[in-house]
Amino acid sequence: MNARSQIFDFTMEGRQVDEAVASIFHTVLFHRCSGKYMYTGDAQYSIGTVGYSDVDCDFIDFTYVCCTSESLTRKVKRAINVFSEKLRSNDSCGSGQISLEFFQKKKNRWLFTQESIPWEVWTVHLDLIKHENEDDRQLSRENISDLLTEKVIYITELMNRHDYVPKTPSQSELDLIFDTSFPDIQPYLFKFDYSTSGSTAPSMGNAVKKIIKETLAM
Repeated sequence: MNARSQIFDFTMEGRQVDEAVASIFHTVLFHRCSGKYMYTGDAQYSIGTVGYSDVDCDFIDFTYVCCTSESLTRKVKRAINVFSEKLRSNDSCGSGQISLEFFQKKKNRWLFTQESIPWEVWTVHLDLIKHENEDDRQLSRENISDLLTEKVIYITELMNRHDYVPKTPSQSELDLIFDTSFPDIQPYLFKFDYSTSGSTAPSMGNAVKKIIKETLAM
């Protein structure tokens, strides 16, 4: 199976990274979460409701919607914070990307293991900049807000297409499709991957790129 992939590119200050990534990922997750499945038989079920909240950004003129779930918010925030700290720790302006990957599990009958098969990947690529004055900072803040608005609308349009999502499973196979660990919602199985690229100090001559790759398995 070839996973669908979307990549969004941004250039911004380090302090804006967490909010920008969160606005993209929470928008996606809002469309990839459902209420808890309540089964009355192996194939008969009802679905609970999902609440939503508006989140106002502090360093970007932007408001986005997320699922009302403290546990989901903590998980997303923790993953983004780890990436953001790595990205901002470079000696000079760094670049990097973080991905939100949805996958399903497939049982391996012979080895008694499960294979993870990705079906959708959302990637945010970031380049950090430093503004010399407040006018430049304000202009960049407005541009990022406009770009995020455009991306959120684009995400919503994609979600309205009839693209592949895993079929609703029977109760016995629910954990192969959904993350059932959350007490209040039920997202499709997902994980985070990130990589950051930093240049060495100018005294070393030509920049040598070091790629740091980590997988956040929550």
